[in-house]
Amino acid sequence: MAYISPVSQQQDILRDAMRRLNLTRDAFSERLGVRRRALDTWLLPADSGESRAMPEMVGKFVAEILQREAQATTGADDRPLAQRIASEGRPHLLSVAQFDRDSLEALFQVADVMQPIARRQKVTRVLEGAVLGSLFFEASTRTRVSFGAAFCRLGGTVCDTTGFTFSSMAKGESIYDTSRVMSGYVDALVVRHPEQGSVAEFARATNIPVINAGDGPGEHPSQAILDLYTIQREFSRMGKLVDGTHVAMVGDLKYGRTVHSLIRLLSLYRGLKFTLIAPPSLEMPAYLLDLVARNGHVIEQTQSLEEGLRGADVVYATRIQKERFAGEEIEGYTPEFQIRKALVDTLCKPDTILMHPLPRDGRPGANDLSIDLNHDPRLAIFRQTDNGIPVRMALFAVLMGVEHQVARSMRDAGWRSPAHIGPDDADFDGLD
Repeated sequence: MAYISPVSQQQDILRDAMRRLNLTRDAFSERLGVRRRALDTWLLPADSGESRAMPEMVGKFVAEILQREAQATTGADDRPLAQRIASEGRPHLLSVAQFDRDSLEALFQVADVMQPIARRQKVTRVLEGAVLGSLFFEASTRTRVSFGAAFCRLGGTVCDTTGFTFSSMAKGESIYDTSRVMSGYVDALVVRHPEQGSVAEFARATNIPVINAGDGPGEHPSQAILDLYTIQREFSRMGKLVDGTHVAMVGDLKYGRTVHSLIRLLSLYRGLKFTLIAPPSLEMPAYLLDLVARNGHVIEQTQSLEEGLRGADVVYATRIQKERFAGEEIEGYTPEFQIRKALVDTLCKPDTILMHPLPRDGRPGANDLSIDLNHDPRLAIFRQTDNGIPVRMALFAVLMGVEHQVARSMRDAGWRSPAHIGPDDADFDGLD
């Protein structure tokens, strides 16, 4: 008898189980008592010719294993997730420091529930009537639209503004006043600001949820969360774990707020090796190196791409944050610092994941992630951006207390969406 759950749902159930049990595909198939090949067919996309529905008995067994595992866990925090990650008792997301490993995994389970909506297969209206205030005092396209789309896909609407020119702050209004006034108009705020710590000032003036969408060279927590979520999903299809992985971070590690947040999240896992590749003037801040070292991870620093990329499981490239510079000169950051396909083929493994928070500089000779990797299956940057929708949906749902309403509220989408979002996505069939 076939398991009644749709194939996309059974993929999420199995991936979630492997993540919560911290098992590779080989170990998980052994735990279930099935062949690895059978597990692989249950994890293939629904439109794959080799995809199979898992038997009902297997679905029940997975549920029993997870239930026993939950019962065996002592001292687990059973508070609502919004309370567990709260900032000073309020439903804000200001820093990745608000998360521990358990709360991250709990958020990822909510993101998995959001996947059918993010894939345009289902719709929900759990935030119908809610309004998001999107305040971007610094230029943004991807992040601003991603947050707005995530809120809309939950049934809400968005009011947004970009830049200081059209803000009352240009007239001398304080952050506190702006935040309090906006809180009377909207039900949640997403704020990006060029000054570190400024988003926390917005949060102190309101009790509605505030999400940090980037505060200068400080943090970009939602980006780091979606990056880690992407790593886990990529590793899931390859039967790998985050524990014990080798991560190479490349480029502007001094001002790149995405790497600042990501390295903090990754340090929650066990036995990682970090290779930090940057010119001397753009190295990772010392306080982050100390944090990672205290958590028992290995750190190597180098100025050489050839030395740093070799053997990495994840390569996370960043662009130079020129807007953060205050008169410093960039030394040692030449076009030879570009991550090119020839270099990746020589130094990296067949299953290395190539990531970038975007935007990347795709011009010839730019010291960034080269566009000649666009058709390489190791390039995960578009799967990475796609994952931003379910992750940000999960954040809104959790902070606004509706995460448990989503699954039962979903219905089929009434429009037809393309099988592949991008014209080149078919090249990556079977990867997700």
